[in-house]
Amino acid sequence: MSPNGSDRSPRRPMRRKLLQALTAGLVLATATGCTYKDFPRLGMPTPTTEEAPRILSLWQGSWAAALAVGVLVWGLILWSALFHRRSRTKVEVPTQTRYNMPIEALYTVVPIIIISVLFYFTARDESKLLSLTDKKPDVTVNVVGFQWSWGFNYVENVPGSTGDAKTDKNLDAIPDRFKKEFPANAGGVYDVGTPGTRNPQTNNPGPTLWLPKGKTVRFVLTSRDVIHSFWVVPFLMKQDVIPGHTNAFQVTPNKEGTFLGKCAELCGVDHSRMLFNVKVVSPERYAQHLKDLAKKGQTGYIPAGIAQTSHEKNRETNNL
Repeated sequence: MSPNGSDRSPRRPMRRKLLQALTAGLVLATATGCTYKDFPRLGMPTPTTEEAPRILSLWQGSWAAALAVGVLVWGLILWSALFHRRSRTKVEVPTQTRYNMPIEALYTVVPIIIISVLFYFTARDESKLLSLTDKKPDVTVNVVGFQWSWGFNYVENVPGSTGDAKTDKNLDAIPDRFKKEFPANAGGVYDVGTPGTRNPQTNNPGPTLWLPKGKTVRFVLTSRDVIHSFWVVPFLMKQDVIPGHTNAFQVTPNKEGTFLGKCAELCGVDHSRMLFNVKVVSPERYAQHLKDLAKKGQTGYIPAGIAQTSHEKNRETNNL
């Protein structure tokens, strides 16, 4: 019995709180709307390109490393709390351990090893994902970011469109190292959106970028004003769109459908409205879509953006 004559144990409130916490955790884990098939991806959407599984694998590996470290830390905390609590040992001040060189070396070396391993796999995968030399692109799209929407220059030789992307003044902002791989006599077509543009099939906001399934697509990213970020969510890949500097990466879509994209860089007051859609279709439907744009009069190219600064041009020339 307790000193006041009650048989209520002081440990019961703690056990009740622990049970409530475990119940709340179970509810949170089961109320996320995810199925058992979603858990292995740890919050990532289903990959829709040939390159995306590499990113997913890096994500899963990072979580596995974090979980291992977390389990170790939580285990040590619980071990200390359970087996070295004052009520068990009856010792006011336990024995202090200081200047233990093996322990100090351990907690210095182990984090360095963990960070080194994570750095190695991140650098390896980043180099692979950003490489433009492994495969020649089948399709090139100049993605133009501007406040507050997107434009898409399809660098293609489309019937009904005359010109040459390599000499077109609207594409002067794109460096020659990208232009040398443009198709010959690519008159091109374009599409451009506003925040009020809607996809006619899904009614999702933003313009729609069409891509062919199974073809390697190179995105050449340019900006007209401030820094944006081009992010197609199920591609698991995004890259900054920077004025005065051209970025590029390439993917191979392997699943048809309409997917969501957005700007992932805070770019101003209407940043949240910089949305777009990506429609992956068969190569035949893709070719027909370009012809449809040409019939609408959307031939040639919209201005790509701000030309590269001199130091950027010099740096890229030295790296060729």
